Amino acid sequence: MNFQQLRSVREAVRCGFNLTEVANTLHTSQPGVSRQIRELEEELGIELFVRAGKRLTGLTAPGSYVLPMIERILLGSSNLRKAGAEFASQQSGLLSIAATHSQARYALPIAVQSFRAQFPGVKLHLHQGSPEQVAEMLLSGEADVGIATEALAQYDELIALPCYRWTHSVIVPPGHPLLQEPLTLHRLAEYPLITYDTGFTGRNRIDEAFRAQHLAPDIALNAMDADVIKTYVELGMGVGIVASIAYEAERDLALRAIDAGALFGINLTKLAVRRGLYLRGYVYTFIESFAPMLTRGMVEQALASVNHALDQGIFEPAPGRLAIADWDD
Repeated sequence: MNFQQLRSVREAVRCGFNLTEVANTLHTSQPGVSRQIRELEEELGIELFVRAGKRLTGLTAPGSYVLPMIERILLGSSNLRKAGAEFASQQSGLLSIAATHSQARYALPIAVQSFRAQFPGVKLHLHQGSPEQVAEMLLSGEADVGIATEALAQYDELIALPCYRWTHSVIVPPGHPLLQEPLTLHRLAEYPLITYDTGFTGRNRIDEAFRAQHLAPDIALNAMDADVIKTYVELGMGVGIVASIAYEAERDLALRAIDAGALFGINLTKLAVRRGLYLRGYVYTFIESFAPMLTRGMVEQALASVNHALDQGIFEPAPGRLAIADWDD
């Protein structure tokens, strides 16, 4: 049994059982991948994959059973390498962060700037995507840390820790009628709206608020980031709804903001890491720089308690469960 065999099995599942894609991912040949899988099956005495001729079409029952074990072995191997690097070089390495546009644009810059000043030898990779894409980057190992408001707590393989709470703001041009009277959902529904696409930056709370009042707002434009929303509000296409942190009075001179926290409630941004992942010391420093309440001790406690429970088979986290109790969304 060797790591290449285990990687071949894992990537076969990740690549939808397409061995050509697996070969490209592992920088080898398709016959080589098939051979690695067959040799592992022969050693284990079981078939891991369902086959249609020479094609893999799915996992067998034994394959589904052993796949999590293979994932843990490969994760452990990666952790060993990271632990070695930790002690060989304290000031160099790579930190990969995955975040939604709003987080990357408005919430992360100060933490990233502070981290770069402390660890100039650490390379930073910043990936942007939807909340689901952020989660997938964490699960695949492409990212060490993920930051988003939606989705992260829905994955059992991730530990999602609360970072900060925020509200929405309604943005309009100067002199707009909404600036003159108290803001209500009924008044807001009279105008075409420009806001986030479904699944981004608290959009679900916006939809739920209108539904609760039996209102059907006119969504003139959906966008994935606040900069686009603000641009089209400036063009007079509608009233914008953005995260409050996305409105910057000193930059957005052609816009005005109205706090809408009372209309759409409070949102909770979370920082997530993969269960069982070894985090180098500078990763903890970054986490605390971004969310000061998430000290190294608190993150390590969350990782240790959940990982121990999973290893003992005494805890199976439900989707959406936070690793640290008494934090509400």
